[in-house]
Amino acid sequence: MSDLDTFPPTSQSPDSLRVFMTGASGCIGHYILELLLESDRYELFLLLRHPEKLRLPVQDNPRVHILLGGLENIDPFIDLLPTIDIAILTAAAWGGDPGYVDAINVDANLGLMAHLNPQRCQQVIYFSTASILNQQSAPLPEAGELGTEYISSKYECHHRLHELPVYDKITTVFPTLVFGGDKEKPYSFISAGLQDVTRWVGLVRFFKADAGFHFAHAQDIATVINYLVEHPSTEGYREYVLGNPPLTVNQAVEQICDYFGQRIWFRIPLSMWLTDVLIKLFRVQMAPWDYFCLHYRHFVYAGAVSPASFGMEPYCSTLADLMRVHGLPGAGVKRRKKLRR
Repeated sequence: MSDLDTFPPTSQSPDSLRVFMTGASGCIGHYILELLLESDRYELFLLLRHPEKLRLPVQDNPRVHILLGGLENIDPFIDLLPTIDIAILTAAAWGGDPGYVDAINVDANLGLMAHLNPQRCQQVIYFSTASILNQQSAPLPEAGELGTEYISSKYECHHRLHELPVYDKITTVFPTLVFGGDKEKPYSFISAGLQDVTRWVGLVRFFKADAGFHFAHAQDIATVINYLVEHPSTEGYREYVLGNPPLTVNQAVEQICDYFGQRIWFRIPLSMWLTDVLIKLFRVQMAPWDYFCLHYRHFVYAGAVSPASFGMEPYCSTLADLMRVHGLPGAGVKRRKKLRR
């Protein structure tokens, strides 16, 4: 038996809860952890392979315990897991060797959840991805058949959740396109390339495309997760797609152009037959999943939720909000700077 499951709680709250979290050093993880730290109700156990990547000042916080290790080896924490009240599982292997990705995203996550005590554990919040769902928010078979190692492994893990004794306590969340990051938090993969928008908007504004998507800022995702932590399910297993209301690609281009003050004089439709011709003409190499996504186009989901869905104020509900919080000055800001000169 480890010391972690026997020491007295350091929280002064009479209703203290033990929270086990993976992926706290990632983009979404930072935002979730920041909100959890605001309450003295939670005793936090953070599984981190590289603790130095955690940018929040938790080293001297008596309610935070760093567990050095990764999902591939949770043996040192086997005695701790049955004492956990809430598990928040955001960590994942994004790519690389298919065997490793499956071992982490399927076997390790299922193995960790299998060690939780269904009589004690109040809730497991498991992060999947909206890419494994169809437009009715049901499993998309092509994600399992054609998906990348990451997507197919997420599909498989979701398919097997019902095998777990703790299944009725699981809340699966499916993030859509995730933005986020600042000086104190790591950037998401998409946000890291957001500066390129200003370079391409001048060209993209002249094209039309038949496609749709959702996006969510990590701060809004964390707000929803914090709400779900405080409101466990009373009806068993549940699922939520995380994202703002859907946008068409054409709407997105129009909103971004408006933000940057770029006029749209005309637009050329990008039809699928033309796209296929260009792919063949330029010999573009596409994986089966990429080609499927190109033709599927509308990655929109029924019932997607944001903070507004639970009566809370969103942090980023529009693309203009998104540009602004990432420090990309719009046309109005540039005009004011010129006037001041």
